[in-house]
Amino acid sequence: MATSGDNSKKALISALNGALADTLALYLKTKNFHWHVAGPRFRDLHLLFDEQALQLLGTVDAIAERVRKNAEFTLTSIGSVASTTQIADQDDVTIAADAMLKELHDDNLKLHARLKEVKETSEEAGDNATSGIVDEWADQCEERIWFLRQASK
Repeated sequence: MATSGDNSKKALISALNGALADTLALYLKTKNFHWHVAGPRFRDLHLLFDEQALQLLGTVDAIAERVRKNAEFTLTSIGSVASTTQIADQDDVTIAADAMLKELHDDNLKLHARLKEVKETSEEAGDNATSGIVDEWADQCEERIWFLRQASK
């Protein structure tokens, strides 16, 4: 019979793997926009998207290692990321710069909500290390949201 501790841990692992999937998907989308942005703001947006992609990539390993430190398994493939993420693909390479900014803004909001779920479930599971580190990930996400919002004005 599962205990409430088991359920708390399962919820935490699910939230962490969800955040991992969203981070990987958002990384790839941000790089896609970095490669395909065009127009009068090309240089500024090209650099912004690259900075944000690097920041996202920098958190991937930390998220996955939190799963492993909890003696559980991470996502294993592009298929497992695709089935877990809330970030929709964007394959239109001609999407306008303003649409890119809006889409990345909205997707970062989705990731932020997922990170809040990680925070809540880590506290319920008594995982203080995850609870502490997720604050940094959320702060980085809030900064990306802020930059994307300001660049959209």
